[in-house]
Amino acid sequence: MGREVKFSLVFRDMWQSAGKYVPRVDQLVKVAPAIVKMGCFDRVETNGGGFEQVNLLYGENPNKAVREWTKPFREAGIQTHLLDRALNGLRMSPVPADVRRMFYKVKKKQGTDIARTFCGLNDTRNIIPSIGYAHDGGMISQCCLCITHSPIHTVEYYTNMAYELIEAGADEICLKDMAGIGRPVSLGQIVKNIKSKYPDIVIEYHSHAGPGLSMASVLEVCKAGCDYVDVGMEPLSWGTGHVDIIAVQAMLKDAGFKVAEINMSAYMEVRSMIQEMMDDFLGYYIPKRNRMMNSLLIGPGLPGGMMGSLMTDLETNLESINKYKAKNNLPLMTQDQLLIKLFDEVAYVWPMMGYPCLVTPFSQYVKNMALMNVMQMEKGKERWSMIADDIWDMMLGKSGKLPGELAPELVEKAKEQGREFFAGNPQDSYPDALDVFRKEMSDNNWELGEDEEELFELAMHPQQYRAYKSGKAKADFEADLAKRKAEAAGANGGSLSLPQTVVVEVNGEKYQVVIGAGNGSAAPAPGAPAQAQVQATAGVGNELTSPLEGKFYLVKNAGDAPVKVGDTVKKGQTVCYIEAMKTFNAVASEWDGVITEICQTSGASVSEDDILMKIKA
Repeated sequence: MGREVKFSLVFRDMWQSAGKYVPRVDQLVKVAPAIVKMGCFDRVETNGGGFEQVNLLYGENPNKAVREWTKPFREAGIQTHLLDRALNGLRMSPVPADVRRMFYKVKKKQGTDIARTFCGLNDTRNIIPSIGYAHDGGMISQCCLCITHSPIHTVEYYTNMAYELIEAGADEICLKDMAGIGRPVSLGQIVKNIKSKYPDIVIEYHSHAGPGLSMASVLEVCKAGCDYVDVGMEPLSWGTGHVDIIAVQAMLKDAGFKVAEINMSAYMEVRSMIQEMMDDFLGYYIPKRNRMMNSLLIGPGLPGGMMGSLMTDLETNLESINKYKAKNNLPLMTQDQLLIKLFDEVAYVWPMMGYPCLVTPFSQYVKNMALMNVMQMEKGKERWSMIADDIWDMMLGKSGKLPGELAPELVEKAKEQGREFFAGNPQDSYPDALDVFRKEMSDNNWELGEDEEELFELAMHPQQYRAYKSGKAKADFEADLAKRKAEAAGANGGSLSLPQTVVVEVNGEKYQVVIGAGNGSAAPAPGAPAQAQVQATAGVGNELTSPLEGKFYLVKNAGDAPVKVGDTVKKGQTVCYIEAMKTFNAVASEWDGVITEICQTSGASVSEDDILMKIKA
């Protein structure tokens, strides 16, 4: 029997790579004992990344979920690990320094053993502090090489990066092949190089199945000395997900490796439970296309974890484009046509944006930029005509050093807009902020929680946590789920009539929510009487409309001062934001003038062309 290779079930990422949501805590706790009984896993990925943000989005406390979900594995001697975005922590945007330090202590006390830290720019300045923070919190520090394929991302590039991280104190290295486009032979060479210099370092390989290279890659890295392989299982393996444990185990056994046996009775039990969760509600957010392999993904290199939400978001983007085309008597576009245009545009903009690794959040930034370009050009506007602040921050160096060079036309555009490039340490731009959030907790009489975990959650996910506490998140989710169920019933020959009213329950209170047929009206906020309509003070002036569908916010950061009725604004001044595709898109005034009316409430869902505010020139 040859060298041993162990398996890690990436249960969190299985869901996130398939669709938008993850199971509820009651579902997680139910499936955990059956996963343990399978007997083939030494590790399970339980949380991190978008997992806890998703809990908040459908109205569940993520701290409770993590504590209860990790407990059965710890009791069984199975290590748990989370996905950590380094400078961005568990979210899409950079995190204050003290919140980042707190992160690891809270997660260790909640039951997570290993912090898998990555930076989408592979900037080690963002990763190395997490090594110390993880150790201070009592966690194992596993540092990632974000794998992609470009003229810059060579075997030598990744080998040197691994050496630097190990010398900085990393306990383990993960080859994070998030799009599954790493070339098998090159991946094997990277592992061989690391093991040659550091034979005792633990190496784990993470890949997505989508483009079809992953099984060959698994074999190559294991031959080179890889210790752990991340796997998925039916019905969420393959597609934009991960290689299946059954196939990998059989392949490695045949190759002479020592691998754990699979309790197939328990496997089928877990498989059935996953299907039950999909039938319950999760399947309504899993596009069928994501369950298929697609070698077209080799070109744009978009990661599996992002494809889960991409196909869902694309439905809205397609609707927006076709709304414009219908108005202008132009031929409508199909989803396939939009997808190919998007893939082509990603391949075009990625080098121009400096070759950031296509992993969260930068995969979203590149995809969002490409999609925004496609949408603008389909509507007769110019490429690069709308760039979100988060995307600018990445290109300006505020998130770290780009692996490549920014295209001259984008450098020129930044200068035209008075934007400054940043060459310092990225964390310096995001100083301590816990005291601000602590005061907010006190002002609202909110409990700090065990080990101050509720304070941490607010500081990590401010907008989502506030929506969770108010009940708005749950109300929005329940309304959206009811709409999807109604649409599914109609598609399957059942009765479908819109608009219709559903009743949702939030914190023991029942509210009526109208599910329309895309008229753009927002549901009343929790706490308002059933069927209440929010009326803003009537104003006069030019109508500033939303450039895209999303959620309306006056500010994007806690502590920022919002504009208000009566304020004088300048043409080009940012007056609000639309959160769409996980980025905040700044909306600027089109006139010099005075704000006479703000027509939306913070967090309200808006459609393209909805009136946001009125400005009297």
